[in-house]
Amino acid sequence: MLTCRLVGHRYRFQAEGRTMRWTCERGCGAGGSKEYESAAEAARYATAFDREDRDEVGHRAPFLGMFPLRMWWTLRKRFR
Repeated sequence: MLTCRLVGHRYRFQAEGRTMRWTCERGCGAGGSKEYESAAEAARYATAFDREDRDEVGHRAPFLGMFPLRMWWTLRKRFR
């Protein structure tokens, strides 16, 4: 797909027993798998890798770049 070539793949990770599988969310066919020693280990890695940075925009950003927004969140939480 052209989108994957321009901006990269958007991988989604899932665990199936001891195997962790990943596929591109955009449906271009890219993906793979890796087998771990235990199902718990595969699930742990799949959960960790499946996180998207967009889910926490501003919460894990550089301190100075997002300072005004962090101040706003702090003040808003205090005065609720």
